[in-house]
Amino acid sequence: MSDVLSLSQLEQYLSKAAWILKGPVDASDFKVYIFPLLFFKRISDVYDEEYKQALAESDGDIEYASMPEMHRFEIPQGCHWNDVRETTTNVGQAIEQALRGIEQANQDFLYGIFGDAQWSNKNKLPDKLLIDLIEHFSQYRLGHENANPDMLGNAYEYLIKHFADLTNKKSR
Repeated sequence: MSDVLSLSQLEQYLSKAAWILKGPVDASDFKVYIFPLLFFKRISDVYDEEYKQALAESDGDIEYASMPEMHRFEIPQGCHWNDVRETTTNVGQAIEQALRGIEQANQDFLYGIFGDAQWSNKNKLPDKLLIDLIEHFSQYRLGHENANPDMLGNAYEYLIKHFADLTNKKSR
């Protein structure tokens, strides 16, 4: 899919993610889970775009396309969105490992960026719920071709306000 997302599509997309979490996760905690996944998906999709571009530039040289210099952020082996998407058991643990791996590989820029959500708490986040959430986030590509950073920022602000309204708190 190379469709460019509109802001309203992105807002609906993120609202639906919150709806999936509703129940086991308190509304005031939605952002603790949704924003890290949004950013994780964005980093993976941008990485894929950069990989594809480097492949094209190098006549299909996989080694060249995989070099860290070809990418804004490094994604260690086993830490890509697609690796997590293929996981069917202990999904929360797979998410935690991927997020920590990306943070460690990009410490200068991403240290602590994904927060400390308890992804592997199966009482709160059973595998089925996380699989539904991952599949939901997988329906759109969030690379540069599909979602510009300003729009992601606007959607982020919309969600903060939306979550504040849900929890009857003023957004800061």
